[in-house]
Amino acid sequence: MTGEHRSWLFVPADSEKKIAKAIASDADAVIFDLEDSVVPGRKSEAREILKHLAKRTGGPAWWVRINPIGSEHHKEDLELISRDDISGIVLPKSEGGWDVVELTHRTGNIPIHAIVTETPASLFGMLSYRDPRSPLAAMSWGAEDLSAALGASSKFDADGELSFTYKLARSLCLAAAVAAGVQPVDGVFADFRDDKGLRAEAEAARREGFTGKLAIHPAQVPVINAAFTPSRDEITEAKAIVAAFEANPDLGTVSVKGKMVDRPHLEQARRVLKRARAVANDV
Repeated sequence: MTGEHRSWLFVPADSEKKIAKAIASDADAVIFDLEDSVVPGRKSEAREILKHLAKRTGGPAWWVRINPIGSEHHKEDLELISRDDISGIVLPKSEGGWDVVELTHRTGNIPIHAIVTETPASLFGMLSYRDPRSPLAAMSWGAEDLSAALGASSKFDADGELSFTYKLARSLCLAAAVAAGVQPVDGVFADFRDDKGLRAEAEAARREGFTGKLAIHPAQVPVINAAFTPSRDEITEAKAIVAAFEANPDLGTVSVKGKMVDRPHLEQARRVLKRARAVANDV
């Protein structure tokens, strides 16, 4: 898919069977994971699998989640970036824009998707990602590593809701990504058998401003794609708003179907139509 990806599907890079299923899915992007889902003793084998992965045309964009800056596996992971069919790098445990800069010095201008909430320190450096010269393309958040780093027994409160600390991390990621002018991507929904729960979470994320979501299983992809694809009614309403302002370019507020809408509504309508065009061009 051109533009922002709706679904970002993780797949362990040491499993050829799982890689084949991920590539054959309808995910907009597949993330070959060299980090958390691959134990240290298999990281070398995982890199070899990716080095010899057959070239392809069409299908999901290919991204690689490398090991964190400073880890013993980081530099070896970067050798894979020389493949011309790798669309970008997913950088885990990023603590600020300086980590993106450091990675860029090693990789050039290949796009970077930073996971920005996995350490306690990362929550205090969000505005540092706002650099127009950066190849940063997306930002997402994660609660599991942050929970472990904080020594929490659970990331959920007594009612089963995400605790405040992790809601804060999620909101900071969203605001920081928009401030940086890159795609805000919502985190994973762990229960890949719970389509109803995933749908509710993905639709809530979209309403808040996220434009894509991480996935951990191919079964989650259709639900995520549907949640982040503008509906026919949304497209119709957006077209009406844009048309109303085009007919009245000197007005700050116009009436559309009996409702008053202003310039922020126009900006949102344009975003809806841009996203609809991106999805249509990929079909």
